[in-house]
Amino acid sequence: MPRVATVPADLPLAERVRRGFSYPLRGSALATCIALALAHYVALLPVFIGLFGAAAVWMATWRYAADCMQHTAHGYADPPDVGIDGDNDAGWALTAIHLFAVDCGVLAGVFFPALLWPLVVVFALILPAIDMALAFDANLALALNPAHLARVVAGFGTAYLVPVAINLLLGVLIVAASVATAALPRLLAVPVFAFLCNYLVFLAFHLMGGMLQQRREHFGIEARAEALAETSGQDQDGRLAAQARELATDDPQAALRLLAGRLQDRAAPPVLHETYRDLLRQQGMREALLVHGQIWIAALTAGGEARRALRLVQECTDLDPSFLPDDPGHAGVLAEAAARHGMNRMAARLCRGFLDAWPGDTRAPEYALLGARLLGAPLGQPGEALVLLGRLGTLPADHPKRAEVATLAAQLGQAEGIA
Repeated sequence: MPRVATVPADLPLAERVRRGFSYPLRGSALATCIALALAHYVALLPVFIGLFGAAAVWMATWRYAADCMQHTAHGYADPPDVGIDGDNDAGWALTAIHLFAVDCGVLAGVFFPALLWPLVVVFALILPAIDMALAFDANLALALNPAHLARVVAGFGTAYLVPVAINLLLGVLIVAASVATAALPRLLAVPVFAFLCNYLVFLAFHLMGGMLQQRREHFGIEARAEALAETSGQDQDGRLAAQARELATDDPQAALRLLAGRLQDRAAPPVLHETYRDLLRQQGMREALLVHGQIWIAALTAGGEARRALRLVQECTDLDPSFLPDDPGHAGVLAEAAARHGMNRMAARLCRGFLDAWPGDTRAPEYALLGARLLGAPLGQPGEALVLLGRLGTLPADHPKRAEVATLAAQLGQAEGIA
């Protein structure tokens, strides 16, 4: 069973917000953002088709936003797959409510300007409670019941001002996004504006879901993620790590053996790997740390966790400056990832190491170019860059990288001459 990523209910709000900015850009949320943004082209169709199509797209947007709120409230860290929690009625109801709020604002702005800001404040105060009620109950009558809304607000107390602020900020940002995209050609402005709106809506509902999770006892919300994690044995891993740390006080080797068997599974969670490495450090087992580093780096890279893998590469490099991932594919992927994240020295070192370890690999010219560009520009070492390119020797006349290598070598030669 795949590992279930969970969020503790007591996670501080500031940390939730910090993590939340990446939430709409992960997994199914990103795919949904893109798909719905492109679907907004339907609004360019003739009047009635365009109106009904746009309404359907907004319904899908609010339905997935309700999914995000429910999923987060149940303790899941990752965005939900499309349609696993939501309800079509919730999507239509949320669309109707928010379009009604927008229409009221437009009418007030045109015909009754003095009422615009009072109206904005009123909707900012009541919409979070309505959104939460609709996301869980999909019952418009209940969501508009003042007594029910009062119970929702009372469940948060003064903390209810947080989703109010989120909604106000959401409105401001959507207006800012519309202004920012107004100068773009319409064919480009439609998906760009829609993507920004989707991002902001999913973020707002995710954060409100986090607040519901913190008060789940009051609202009667089940901790589905925790229950699923327990069923899949993830809690057993946490207990195993705690058992190993306790055992290490008397018998460190037994503690290491206890963890070693579980770590043979590529799906072993980070808590076990970190516990294992902590025990190795306590015993001063440098070589074992390097061996384990190779194993875990391979697993992380294969699993798409390049940032964590790069941190581990740095840790192993501190132990052994000549350390290099033992698989050329992984070393290359991590060199590219390091360059993307601005870790230029590490990227250049990985490129150098690639040429040292696998000079005959077909990808060697690619990584020589990458390393030379980093050494020549950000790192200001054109001489070192020329040396790295020189290690390729003379490439065949029909090699696809020959022209790039020659051009870069000429540029570096000029820079080195100036220096």
